[in-house]
Amino acid sequence: GDAAGDGKGNPGAAGPGSCAGIGSAAPSVRLWSDFLNVHLHPKSLYVIRQYLHDGDCGCLEAFGQGESLLQDPACVEEVEDRLHFYVEECDSLQGFQVLCDLHNGFSGVGAKVTELLHDEYSRKGILTWGLTPVLSAIKSIKGWIFYSPQDPQNSFYRLMNTALGIAHLSRHSSLFCPLSLSGSLGLK
Repeated sequence: GDAAGDGKGNPGAAGPGSCAGIGSAAPSVRLWSDFLNVHLHPKSLYVIRQYLHDGDCGCLEAFGQGESLLQDPACVEEVEDRLHFYVEECDSLQGFQVLCDLHNGFSGVGAKVTELLHDEYSRKGILTWGLTPVLSAIKSIKGWIFYSPQDPQNSFYRLMNTALGIAHLSRHSSLFCPLSLSGSLGLK
């Protein structure tokens, strides 16, 4: 009856293997990255301040926006510092794996990151996974109804981001593999 106690009526005394206090003191979790911040090393995250969910600039929707982020010398230096932190920990570095969204502005970020990796570590393999989401679907009582809630401008951005992402990522990767659960890379 006393889930938070030790079984003897003492509240809050947790036994071995329990997770007492995790939910009570934890900050509000609204996004997947909020949840993972606890588990990821601080050097493995680089937050793009102007494109936060609560930011003023909106979302990162175009290839050029993502590419221009890594034109800033301060941003490039920060990314290189974080990368070198992990590379120095390796005994025998074999290569890199890059997972990159193709359908939005992160395709531009991924293109610049793979270019940076290719330039600095030209003798190491770079395996790049280009990821695209499945077209949106909702389930009705009679079965699945597929729809695409995008307007023509967003569809155009998505198509251009995917095309530019595939071209740039494959140019600087040892192997580029597009991944999607949809047969059309999420494009119509």
